[in-house]
Amino acid sequence: MSRSPYQHLTAIERAMIRLLDQENHSVREIARRVGRSPATVSRERHRGRDDQQRYCPSTGARVYRQRRLQSRRPHKLQAGSALHDTVRRHLLYRLWSPEQIAGRLKRMHPDNPERHVSHETIYAAIYAHPKGSLRQEMIDLLRQQRSKRGPRRRRTPAGSAMVPEDLCIRHRPEEIEERLAPGHWEGDFIKGAFNRSAVGTLVERKTRYVVLCRMRGCDATAALDSFTRQMRHMPACVRETMTYDRGSEMARHVELSKRLNMTIWFADPHAPWQRGSNENTNGLLRQFLPKSTDLSQVTQTQLND
Repeated sequence: MSRSPYQHLTAIERAMIRLLDQENHSVREIARRVGRSPATVSRERHRGRDDQQRYCPSTGARVYRQRRLQSRRPHKLQAGSALHDTVRRHLLYRLWSPEQIAGRLKRMHPDNPERHVSHETIYAAIYAHPKGSLRQEMIDLLRQQRSKRGPRRRRTPAGSAMVPEDLCIRHRPEEIEERLAPGHWEGDFIKGAFNRSAVGTLVERKTRYVVLCRMRGCDATAALDSFTRQMRHMPACVRETMTYDRGSEMARHVELSKRLNMTIWFADPHAPWQRGSNENTNGLLRQFLPKSTDLSQVTQTQLND
């Protein structure tokens, strides 16, 4: 009888195998009565042989646990290894993100996979630390400093109702998605302490060119004025479209579109990957524009720098 998903033998099944084996039943007969495949029973009998070459359930269970531990792949970021020290040094002294470290290691050692490590492995190593000062120290080195991994729950943006159907991202031309030519931007706000101040961020999808906009508030009027002022410095040929989320700061998107002669597309709710270039850039910018600061004190010259 087949089982899915597979579960290893239980203590009761091992006891049944021992009793049936003592009665000299064949492997196939034991398997039929236990409800397992003959191969499973055969391996268990060989694994659980004691000194007298008889099957012992406790020996079988002990050998199984030992082999299970030995089969696990060792962690790539072992404390004290050269790779671990390199990753920790880049986190601690260069303040790089795990994504930056993983990318740089691949560029430095293109022909040596042993010196590569994925950003997910770095995150797993950081969050695998037992709770304590060392774990908190490593989490504090991350830009967003979250105590747990995973997405945060977000409310439906207040601006969702203002988005007309024909401006939803599902209608956006395919060439924008393919990043075939420059001129298509992604936008967002970076909020400051208590969400009382903000900086506007714009990223060009093909070139990843970044424009930061000083805001005189967090409302739609501030977004209209700041985005207009900064984007007018860009040539008209690279002001084709902007993709934004459904935040209430885009309530005056019709005026913004007319001022810049740009089409503004709106991403779906709770879909940050549809503006991935902007989201990743905002994560990098948090190193220099922490959420706990008053961003209204940052000048446009500082943002340009």
